[in-house]
Amino acid sequence: MDVSTFRAHCLSFDQAVEMPHFEKTSFRVNKKIFATLDLQHSKATFKLSAIDQSVFCDFKPDKIKPANGAWGKQGWTIFEITDLADEMLIDALTLSYRNVAPPKSTAKYGKD
Repeated sequence: MDVSTFRAHCLSFDQAVEMPHFEKTSFRVNKKIFATLDLQHSKATFKLSAIDQSVFCDFKPDKIKPANGAWGKQGWTIFEITDLADEMLIDALTLSYRNVAPPKSTAKYGKD
């Protein structure tokens, strides 16, 4: 997935906004980050549950990894967006959004 498509998907979620976050771009809902984009390295970071993080990392361990330290233990997971299938990235992005968005905003994006 290219960066512009990734950005468009992030902003397609209800109440999603784009804001700077240190040297990266963040995508937020209700002031909470659900994804960051590292333009320089074409990597995105998503907030996943421990189970979802494990599944994604096991599927493509060379392209998907937990973030370092405590961030990774909290579910933050790094994806190399230009090297993965769009469907996989959209699934991870949707899960991440649902993990941080208010429940009333997540209903149309699937159920647990």
